[in-house]
Amino acid sequence: MAFGDNPDNPFRNLNFPRRTPGQRRKIGALPLTVIILTAIAVVLVSLSGFYVDYLWFRSVEYSQVWTKLLTTRAALFAIFGLLTSLIIVTNILIAYKRRPIYVPLTVEADNLERYRAQIEPIKRAAIVGIALAIFYFAGTAGARFWEAWMLYRNATPFGITDPQFGRDVSFFMFTLPFWQSLVGWGISTLILATIAAAIVHYIYGGIRPQVREDRTSVTARVQISILLGLIVALKAIAYWFDRFALATSDEGIITGLTFTDVNAVLPAKSILAGIAVICSLLFFANIFRRSWVLPAAGTALLGLSSFLVAGVYPALIQQFQVKPTESSKEAPFIQRNIEATRVAYGLDKVEIRDYQATLATSAGQLADDETTISNIRLMDPNVLSSTFRQLQQIRPYYAFNESLDIDRYKVDGQTRDMVVSVRELNIEGNPNRNWINDHLVYTHGFGFVGAYGNAQDVDGKPVFSSGDIPSKGVLGDYQPRIYFGENNPEYSIIGAPKGGEPVEFDYPDDGSPNGQKLYTYTGKGGVPMGSLFSRLLFAIHYQEQRILLTDLINDESRIIFNRVPRERVAKVAPWMKIDGDPYPAIVDNRIVWMIDGYTTSSGYPYSRVVDISGATTDALNINNNPLTAVPNSTINYIRNSVKATVDAYDGTVTLYAWDEKDPVLQTWMKAFPGTVKPKSEMSDALISHVRYPEDIFRVQRDVLSLYHVKNANAFYGGQDFWRVPRDPSTLGANAGAQPPYYYTLQLPGEKKASFSLTTPFVPRGGRENLTAFAVANSDPGEDYGKFTVLQLQRSTNIAGPSQVASNFEANPTVALSLSLLRQGGSDVVLGNLLTLPVGGGLLYVQPVYVRATANTAAYPLLQKVLVSFGEKIGFDDTLSGALNQVFGGDSGTAATSRPSTGGSSEQTPAQEDLAQALASAQRALADAQAALSRGDFAAYGQAQDRLKAAIEAAVAAQNR
Repeated sequence: MAFGDNPDNPFRNLNFPRRTPGQRRKIGALPLTVIILTAIAVVLVSLSGFYVDYLWFRSVEYSQVWTKLLTTRAALFAIFGLLTSLIIVTNILIAYKRRPIYVPLTVEADNLERYRAQIEPIKRAAIVGIALAIFYFAGTAGARFWEAWMLYRNATPFGITDPQFGRDVSFFMFTLPFWQSLVGWGISTLILATIAAAIVHYIYGGIRPQVREDRTSVTARVQISILLGLIVALKAIAYWFDRFALATSDEGIITGLTFTDVNAVLPAKSILAGIAVICSLLFFANIFRRSWVLPAAGTALLGLSSFLVAGVYPALIQQFQVKPTESSKEAPFIQRNIEATRVAYGLDKVEIRDYQATLATSAGQLADDETTISNIRLMDPNVLSSTFRQLQQIRPYYAFNESLDIDRYKVDGQTRDMVVSVRELNIEGNPNRNWINDHLVYTHGFGFVGAYGNAQDVDGKPVFSSGDIPSKGVLGDYQPRIYFGENNPEYSIIGAPKGGEPVEFDYPDDGSPNGQKLYTYTGKGGVPMGSLFSRLLFAIHYQEQRILLTDLINDESRIIFNRVPRERVAKVAPWMKIDGDPYPAIVDNRIVWMIDGYTTSSGYPYSRVVDISGATTDALNINNNPLTAVPNSTINYIRNSVKATVDAYDGTVTLYAWDEKDPVLQTWMKAFPGTVKPKSEMSDALISHVRYPEDIFRVQRDVLSLYHVKNANAFYGGQDFWRVPRDPSTLGANAGAQPPYYYTLQLPGEKKASFSLTTPFVPRGGRENLTAFAVANSDPGEDYGKFTVLQLQRSTNIAGPSQVASNFEANPTVALSLSLLRQGGSDVVLGNLLTLPVGGGLLYVQPVYVRATANTAAYPLLQKVLVSFGEKIGFDDTLSGALNQVFGGDSGTAATSRPSTGGSSEQTPAQEDLAQALASAQRALADAQAALSRGDFAAYGQAQDRLKAAIEAAVAAQNR
């Protein structure tokens, strides 16, 4: 009796609904609506981002870049997606269509029958799904291939032939990477096709590993033999290309081919390519045979040859032929590496001069260095940010960058170094934050602020050449509003009808009825959004309904976004690396952001490979990589090929070809015609603010620390390598390298001074004495970019920056004064330690700032100047005083003194009392040391009492 017929069954009379065969569970109306609306929302958000991107490119007049990128990526997506899916799916269908009609009866075949039964009803959907998935993923990978394709398609010859293969450098940089990537794609695709075909053959009985004979059907054998033959054939091509790739290999003692590569690895690659061709033919021959013996033998031969010929043989050559006399064996190849590296990094024209620096000092010694001394920059841009904030921020909704910039301007016919920045909008500092204020009212910063690099007032504050609100100063009239900068809101909505009431906050003005001036944007920047469609588009894009609902948006409204200068340049020039330090300049009565762009490659033959992150990191940016992230983290070629500007008012992006001879730039200009303007279109005003960029200088000094050595044997020995010294202000186990510094100086033997970027070098190893000093000329003209290195004689021991900093702290007078300055609620901030080749030796100058620690509104004030030359140390309120202490009471030059505009040069009573107290403390300290050396403890105690009283008096005077 069945369970359902049992009279004792309690469920016998219950009627359960039954689903008829083929019946599907229906989806309710509400879930279906939610699914549809969600899908529509996802599509709208995606399309809005796509279209907004196009509108942005059109607004900056670079729509051709957007179009070129779109069409190229779309074409590559379609080609690679279609070819990959076609190859794999075709092989799946061949395996399925030519499956065996009769399958030998075995336990395994019986188990596979259940899988076949499950696959059969959904095979069409499965094939379509597999094809679409492969198309999408392969297409996405192929779209990333756009750079390699464009470089290959538009390759420009270098006119330089490599010494091993006799090919132009462009082959290694543009052609070889393209073909290697293409071969790699082909091998990967065929491997996937082979795996897919093998799985289908196995499921449908074409591959039967459980039987003794005929383990593969004829179709399976033929198909898999062809696929494997093609894979091995492509591997043969890969081996052949690997020969050329040795020119950029970084696996030996140098980048490029070594003795072992030329005499063992190179022939091995050729042999393996030949064996792979033979192995491929054996796979093709297997089409006509019923045995896998020949292909197996060929594969074994290839594997064994790869181990012996490409592995064991080069290792034996290296161990027994090269190592015993490695220096002489590798010398020709090291020489190739040296020459190629210097060219690739733009160091082939570096001028290295011997500099016999003196340690002696005498009166009038700096008389011939008047220009350099008078331009010594005591204002440190990395210290003065808080000073700018307190003196020039005006309101909390403005801000300055943490690190300011250095530039130069002509004032009264004289070029002056200046510390510069712009007063940007800081929306976080606005106490009345809401959506309207954030995006429609507070839309822009206001004003350019500059301070002389070599001047301070009587209190130690910088002397401003330009500042205040409204802007005033010696730099003239200009458009002060900053809509595009490094610290703006994500987007702002600007503009109003002609004659309409202004909405945007312009600047605070106590004379206005509401204490503020309002403004209406009149520039061409931004995307029009007066139409309902545009408002809906941006409301979806930013997921902000108030864009659609507010009545403050009108027919003349525009929306500005992507406002960071570096990001704007990176979008219109996606092929370029961007320098990490854009700087503002007043050019033709407008504020523009000056940005340096680099063309790079990792394919220059024989050139040393450098990690960008490590080479461009120093004490100032040790926690972040200044260069914009790029696909490759290593390079072996770099040029500062582009100077870019971004207008701070309307956001206009302009690219100029600075290094018009750079083949990499020429290649990209072919790929994106009309996007880079010739250098001749740069105005004189713009060129006057061009400077040698910091990031390429950091990379070059990293390379130059090794490759100043031109002799192969000396390079192999490594005895004369240099390094950048640690930054004295951050000494310690984790101290970063000293950053490069901009300032004006006149090198020994030069006829005039130049605005320069500088760095010192010390020996690689534990010593910290100065071994060289490098200068890159930053003045536009024939000498721009001229790299000069002053190399010190080994017989003269000149202290390096770290040693000088230690000498300062160890000097009794300096130590006591700094100790006094650090007491009474004050903190001492040491500025940049500058190195200057003057007076026949090396002069070090370091500004000393004092900042109150108890006051949150306190800022550093320049109070002292430290100077070192040879064995002498100077420490005074002014640079002139410190120099005179070192050079016998008269340095021979009139350095800039403390008093400046608006202040008296006479000391205040508090300053006089402080000076007297310090002098008394120094005398007491000297008396105490003398008494202690005599063993007169009574006199020592008295001197200690006087020292204590003097310190207390100094603290009291400091706090007045």
